[in-house]
Amino acid sequence: MNQCQEPGEGQEFVTEIVCQEDDLKDGQMKEVTVGDQKVLLVRIEGQYSAVGSQCSHYNAPLVKGALVGDRVRCPFHGACFNVRNGDIEEFPGLDSLPSYKVKESLKLTRRVKAMCSIVPDVKHTILLIGGGPASLVCAETLRQNCYQGRIIIITKDNMPPFDKPKLSKAMNVDPDSILLRSSDFYQQHGIEVWTQKEVVSVNPANKAVKLSNGTLQCYDQLLISTGCRARPLNCPGADLKGVKLLQSFEDAKEIHSSCLGHKVKGVRLKSGAVLEADVVIAGIGDFSSFYLFTQFMRTNIPDIFSAGDVTSFPLTIRGDQRVNIGHWQMSQAQGRVAALNMVKKPTQIESVPFFWTVLLGKSIRYTGYGEGYTEIIFKGKVEERTFLALYIKDEVVVAAASLMFDPAVARIAEMMAAGQIITKAQTQSDDLKWLQM
Repeated sequence: MNQCQEPGEGQEFVTEIVCQEDDLKDGQMKEVTVGDQKVLLVRIEGQYSAVGSQCSHYNAPLVKGALVGDRVRCPFHGACFNVRNGDIEEFPGLDSLPSYKVKESLKLTRRVKAMCSIVPDVKHTILLIGGGPASLVCAETLRQNCYQGRIIIITKDNMPPFDKPKLSKAMNVDPDSILLRSSDFYQQHGIEVWTQKEVVSVNPANKAVKLSNGTLQCYDQLLISTGCRARPLNCPGADLKGVKLLQSFEDAKEIHSSCLGHKVKGVRLKSGAVLEADVVIAGIGDFSSFYLFTQFMRTNIPDIFSAGDVTSFPLTIRGDQRVNIGHWQMSQAQGRVAALNMVKKPTQIESVPFFWTVLLGKSIRYTGYGEGYTEIIFKGKVEERTFLALYIKDEVVVAAASLMFDPAVARIAEMMAAGQIITKAQTQSDDLKWLQM
């Protein structure tokens, strides 16, 4: 399609979801079954709306999440969706929810926002350096906002943008199963993806980049979202074949193939104790050779933007403190903001950081920015591994983490996004009524 549509434009009511006036109270939601499909039914200001019931990221049940105003936040990883039209408003994830105001199959669990197509006569090129989530979301947001010029993603990887967090969960995955978009998607929407290519220099004066093979590519606008690199060990034996980093799909394959193989004998700790090991995977953080400070995701060089791990930016919930947060969710949010500013729609980054991890089969959620916290207040029972941890600085909550305590962290993230201050005094109450505010 060459014409852009507003979200939900041209949609009609989908199917009959019969509900009584008192089925739900304002601000409530429930999961209902229509045919063989589950739908999230929501009531806001006396009006009912229905959207897909599963988060488009990893299919978490949204009914277990936090409903605040007209959006619901996923309890697992923090993605947010507008319950009136299903649009994704916070990441991770790429797709929106199906909104049942259209005549469409109830078998849909997600939908792609309407996008325009490239127009050959438009002589304008946006170059996106890096094959991570920031570049992909930037490309899609450009097409969703009627940008009809040329879009090129350049990545060192040998495959298009993929779901990198999955590499640490299963290292013998089929590469096609972790691709964020299919090759048909890029072709359909006129997004070029150049794999196994590396940009070695940028010439802002000539608006051109030089690739490692010596070729030049001109641009009108440029996004730098190259990500960071895994930090290697710096100790004797760090160069042994059995010592691995996990950053690429090839790294995951090597780690998987080496488990049985005896490449190392053990790891000596500072205390002198030795841990027996056949393979060592270093997960000691990451680093970047530079950080770009941006407002509106713009650098101080005209027409050059930045997003993702290489970016320092003003964090709204900490009074615009300059921070660098290298995480999947924030990279996607920054890619979206960069694209909107590229097409002259001034937008600031206002996302609330939301992290997650899985240890020993248990999921940990985290939101906020806890740097400099002075106290932790626990709710629940830590010894039973069911708790909420509240990080306190200057008598207010600056971050929260939980284990088996959903949707507390999702709700706190929404409170932070709305500008609500959660005081230490509130958290010291015997109940959690303050979480319902």
